[in-house]
Amino acid sequence: MFEGFDSTLVQVEDASIFVRHGGQGPPVLLLHGHPRTSATWHRVAPQLVERGFTVVCPDLRGYGRSRGPAPTADHVGYSKRAVAGDMVAVMRSLGHARFSLAGHDRGGSVALRLALDHPGAVTRVALVDCLPISEHLSRITAEFAIQWWHWFFFAQPDIPERVINADPDGWYRGDPRSMGQENYDEWREATRNPEVVRAMLEDYRAGLTIDKHHEEADRTAGVRIGCPALILWSLQDDLEDLYGDPLKIWQQWAPDVRGHGIDSGHHVAEQAPDALAASLGDFFAG
Repeated sequence: MFEGFDSTLVQVEDASIFVRHGGQGPPVLLLHGHPRTSATWHRVAPQLVERGFTVVCPDLRGYGRSRGPAPTADHVGYSKRAVAGDMVAVMRSLGHARFSLAGHDRGGSVALRLALDHPGAVTRVALVDCLPISEHLSRITAEFAIQWWHWFFFAQPDIPERVINADPDGWYRGDPRSMGQENYDEWREATRNPEVVRAMLEDYRAGLTIDKHHEEADRTAGVRIGCPALILWSLQDDLEDLYGDPLKIWQQWAPDVRGHGIDSGHHVAEQAPDALAASLGDFFAG
């Protein structure tokens, strides 16, 4: 994977972030979702390099080979604000003060926070298979609770760690043929690490508490994404089924929104990498 890319560990204020980076040209930051690592981009990143971009793929705080602080009761150490700060520090350490940005799933929540908190750093943002956390929570239905029950299970203290770590291979299921063997092996190693599992749960605990409050404060204050935003979603996943047209929701968060669905399941970077790379490349080159 990632032939021609370099790997490094970047020390930030209270975390160490594992980063893959390669290519020449305008910088692009790609943020993975749960429970993946930066390796999920292994079929997309080389295509963006071929199109003339510098591509940076980090493991989010606590995921994969990145490490964060010890969890606290307020979950602030794993808030999207903290993780977004990591990403700005990583990009500056690589010499990139301004960059384009794409986030998938939980990485999309980080990308939203980064675009809101650091508008001077982000030239364009792509948000893939995600909505603002507060938008999900304001639309809770029985169908949502049934399909997304893991959000509320992960938020419970201690119990999820005991359940997941008792049989991580049974809990986190992946297909090496679909994911690619090296990506699968890296992901499987991470999900067998109780420290990583705890950090991934803290991501969700922060989402239902401090992250929700941050988003609600932004809505009240009228803070919006200031750069062009591309919204992409998987047609074989349930985002559109639950909420209708995602663009209509995102238009409340950004004045310049465009986007479309991609014929894929949820892990689009692995399942439809050519379509995703084409959409991102066209948008970032715009």
